[in-house]
Amino acid sequence: MLLQTVRPNIVQSIRAYRVEDLAQAAVGADQHFLYANLINAQSKQEVLDTIAEAFLFPAHFGKNMDALFDCMTDLVHKAGVQPGFVLVLEQLPDNARFDREAREQLLEVFRDAADFWAERKIPFRCFYSFQ
Repeated sequence: MLLQTVRPNIVQSIRAYRVEDLAQAAVGADQHFLYANLINAQSKQEVLDTIAEAFLFPAHFGKNMDALFDCMTDLVHKAGVQPGFVLVLEQLPDNARFDREAREQLLEVFRDAADFWAERKIPFRCFYSFQ
């Protein structure tokens, strides 16, 4: 029911949603739930490392924004039919080592991934919060 109130392909602040509710909604909708807690990440590299570990990216992950996009799209798409995705990026850093520009670059990758999946009629919802 919760996911019915959220556009199917979007990147947005988590605001009124709780992680537990999003996880349950994803399971209830038979969609993948991916969660990364970035509380200990302070730099772009640490953010990418944390996401890669949390989302179980392959060892050859290039640890840059292009590689992140590839892992969120082509790699998964080639794995077969996908039911949909609910992602949570909790506690994105807000500091000099991961400034507004870096956050926007990261979120743009997820927006591009949402567009990729929208073209394939697969829901891709990404929620985020800041430290």
